[in-house]
Amino acid sequence: MMRSNTGSKIVPVLAFALTLVACTDGNKPSATSAVPVQSPDTSSAAPSPDAGSTSTAAPSAVPFSSPEESPAPQRPQTESFDLMTEEGYKPRTATLHHGEGFSFYVFEGFTFESSSGRLELTENPEYFVDMEQLPMDYDLTALSKEGEESLKKFGAVSDHSGELVEHPLGYAELYLQAVSGEGISDYIVWKSETGDPYLFRIRNPKGEQASAFASPVLVSLSTVM
Repeated sequence: MMRSNTGSKIVPVLAFALTLVACTDGNKPSATSAVPVQSPDTSSAAPSPDAGSTSTAAPSAVPFSSPEESPAPQRPQTESFDLMTEEGYKPRTATLHHGEGFSFYVFEGFTFESSSGRLELTENPEYFVDMEQLPMDYDLTALSKEGEESLKKFGAVSDHSGELVEHPLGYAELYLQAVSGEGISDYIVWKSETGDPYLFRIRNPKGEQASAFASPVLVSLSTVM
């Protein structure tokens, strides 16, 4: 569960890491809620005055004011998160990165390739998530079939779609997961707080770096907009 703290956000990483282990028994993964995002401001110029004249002389020119475009919403360049670890809450700073049509926060120790949409653990790129913005008219049924086919090679596929209790993403229209002795693979269709749909393909192999990858990367995904 996320706890408020001045200038920071708290995410129970340890709780989620333990849940990843529990997933091998078919339980639903667990972490925290998504990071709140700012709503864009909108503004418009005042309507232009009438340019007509009742005089026989040539009417004076009246300037026309066109509506001004609202500036794109600005997100802070960095955000601070307090992540729960075995040593207690530890502050972690994430930096704003931009992908194809979206932005999100990335923690130190991760590398993001904007052209491919891949976020990976810098020390071991076998731990990664491929991020893709979906069209608004996406076919959920087709994506579900594609997800099952792509996950079969990693193990038995379970469906955790719907509300994700104490998970950073909060809710997922589609959340397929394959767990085996080799690790965990996820196929997730999720909507940001702005209503834009995304597809996340996560690969988290079994190993010492599994917990160091899973919790920070899910928090990063929850900031996508």
